[in-house]
Amino acid sequence: MHQVETGLRRAIWIVALINIAYFGIEMGVALSIGSVSLLADSVDFFEDAAVNFLIVAALGWSAVQRARVGRVLSAILLIPAVAFGWTLWGKLAVPTPPAPMPLSITGTGALIVNLYCAFLLARWRHSGSSLTKAAFLSARNDALANLGIISAGLVTLLWQSIWPDVIVGLAIAAMNVDAARAVWNAAREEHQAELARFV
Repeated sequence: MHQVETGLRRAIWIVALINIAYFGIEMGVALSIGSVSLLADSVDFFEDAAVNFLIVAALGWSAVQRARVGRVLSAILLIPAVAFGWTLWGKLAVPTPPAPMPLSITGTGALIVNLYCAFLLARWRHSGSSLTKAAFLSARNDALANLGIISAGLVTLLWQSIWPDVIVGLAIAAMNVDAARAVWNAAREEHQAELARFV
């Protein structure tokens, strides 16, 4: 059991550090080319890092405490959706399409990062209940979102419009809302199962 927890902790630390590093890269590119989807995704990298740092802190806690943290994490998963709404408002006010090649290249880099993180976390997604489920869902959803960002860049290359970028941004926000719901439900079930042990 100790070996499992040590391996899980190491994997989560790696994922957290990779996410915070790529957050800085993607945020810089998003601001320089004016991309809504990249900005939403960069905030998502920051959220992923925060989730994983919280998971490391909570690994030694009881099941009830972990379930409570899982509920907090479900709220954190909504941050990118809020950030997207704010950036979308600005994009609609000044409808300039983002530079397509930097958009696709940065999306490809994000895809590589998220696939690696999902691979690291896949074997642990059932080991830590709602906590590791939160981390795995984030990495998996982000990899899907990155495919959309790459596609948006390619479409924008052929059709100069803000809409491919905006549509992908909407999809990223929707996936994070769905992930938040899934983590909340997992945390609630874990908490109820733990309480049932004492009834």
